[in-house]
Order: sequence, then C-alpha cells, then structure tokens
Amino acid sequence: MPPSTAEQSSASATEQRRPCDQVRVRVPATSANLGPGFDAFGLALTLYDDLVVTPGGSGVTVQVSGCGEGEVPLDESHLVVRSIRSGLEALGAAVPGFTLRCENRIPHGRGLGSSSAAIVGGLAAAYALAGEPVDRERLVVLANELEGHPDNVAAAALGGFTIAWTEGAETAEPTEGRGRAVRLEPADGLAAVAYVPDNRVLTKEARGLLPGVVSHTDAAANAGKAALLVAAMTGRPELLLTATEDRLHQEYREPAMPESLALVHKLRGSGLAAIVSGAGPTVAVLGVQDGKGPGHGNLFGATPEPPDGWTKYELEIDPVGVQVWSMEAG
Repeated sequence: MPPSTAEQSSASATEQRRPCDQVRVRVPATSANLGPGFDAFGLALTLYDDLVVTPGGSGVTVQVSGCGEGEVPLDESHLVVRSIRSGLEALGAAVPGFTLRCENRIPHGRGLGSSSAAIVGGLAAAYALAGEPVDRERLVVLANELEGHPDNVAAAALGGFTIAWTEGAETAEPTEGRGRAVRLEPADGLAAVAYVPDNRVLTKEARGLLPGVVSHTDAAANAGKAALLVAAMTGRPELLLTATEDRLHQEYREPAMPESLALVHKLRGSGLAAIVSGAGPTVAVLGVQDGKGPGHGNLFGATPEPPDGWTKYELEIDPVGVQVWSMEAG
C-alpha cells in the first residue's frame, strides 16, 4: 500500500526539492499496442509494483518479494538499480549506496510492462533522491533510452491512455531516438481484463517474428483502425471491437504464443475487444465497467473465467502513472 498522508513529507512534484531520507514509489502495469497501435499506444492499469529506496553507505542491497523473487539479480545489475543510477547521472547527483526493497505484483515477461515499470520506477526514485521534482516529460525521454521504445514507459510515467512516438530517429542529431508522448483521458468507465498465462515470451523473440515489410493494404487498414481506436478509447467505447483489429503484428506472433492467439480469436468471436497485450503472451480485453452513456456495461461480468493455467485480472485504468513519496526514514 502507498504511504499514508501522515507519512508523506512530500507528495507533490513542487515540494520534492531537497534530498530525502527515504523514497517510496508506486508504478503501474501497462498494456501496449492495444491492437493496431503498434509501438505507439499504451494504457496504465491498476496493478502495481512498489519500491522503497533508503540511501546510505556504499554499494546496494536489494530485496525482492512477489513476482521475480528468487529469479532477478540482487546487485547493481538489477534493472531498478541500473535505472536509479542512470537517473542520478542524468540529474548530476550522487548517491553512493542505498537499500532497495521491491514488492512486485506485475508478472514478468508476460506483456504487462514489468521492465518499463522497473525503469520508470527507478528513474522516478532518482529524482526524489536528488531532491528534484519529477519531470515526467524528461522521464519519458530517459526511460525510452533505457527501454528502446516509448509505448509502455509513457503509460507508466503519465497514466491513462497514451500515444508515444520517437523524434529524430531519421537523423544523426544528438536527439536521435528521443521518446515523446501525450496523455489522453480515457472514456468514462474504461477498464481491462487481463488473462495471464504461466509461460513467458521474450519481447526479443516476439519482435523477431515480425516481417520487415508489410503490404500497403495492411498498413492503410491499421492506420485507419488506430485512428478509430483513439476515438473509441476516449469517448466511443462501443467501437472498441472494430477499432482493435490489427494486421501488423499479432498474427505474425502466433508461433510464439498459439494459445494466446486462439484465446484472442475466441473472445473476439463472442463480441469482446480482445488483443495481445504488448509482446504477449497476456491477452487483454478492453471494455466498460459500470460506465455511463454509449458502450456502458459490465466488462468484468461479461468476460469468461480463464483457461486452465491462466490467471484473470480485473483492472481499472490508472489515472496518474508513477507516484513518488519522499519521507523521513523509519
């Protein structure tokens, strides 16, 4: 749980202007692509990793509970630690040593943005450790440099529904690959159901299945559906089923996740806006939970129970993205 109001010595960016004794960070899971919005669209979800960073001494001590416990490294190579170090360097600050405690709820390697959460959480912690307010626009830039694509990190940093892009990638300028994003307000009641299997799929493996060239017909179809999806996500959720159709990436990835694509087809056949979440293998269903107006409904009740070996998460949309609290130690 996030710290109470009494524990907070700083809860707003304008107040985080001096080094602190302890930092707490909460960062959301994310779903990227959302069907046709390949490498561009992201959605922040109400499933969180919590970090506590206490500066002191030299070197690092890492403690992990929950997802990744007993699997991830507990030294300087831990992704959150590397992100903290990178953020401190970018801010011109030095914190020689610290203790990092991670309480992870975001499944690893499942297409729900666990690596982006680690990167965004670590960078946000670096801002607080340096005594600086979190600059979310710059945070997206720094996170994109570490992650390599801005879709998940944008949603984790900004919350809500995000559209991300990369500026300067066609040039040799120093700004090459600069991650940028805008946040849009999701439609009232928008929610997601995530079906998470036990198996993992590496993003590198999933990307390796994509063709280097696609037809003009498929590209045009995806462009139109991506534009429609913006309207569906922000005010016309009754259009979600049509707007989430994809021709660029999901079917090509079937060899790496045949059960996921089979579930997508089954759910879409029953009228649910199912997609592969990020690089998979998680399947997400977008819809409205107790909303008002067109497209209102009961998404959680309308979605079936998960297949054997899968876990079903009923999630709302996180509205704010990464949150940081600076406080007195203890």
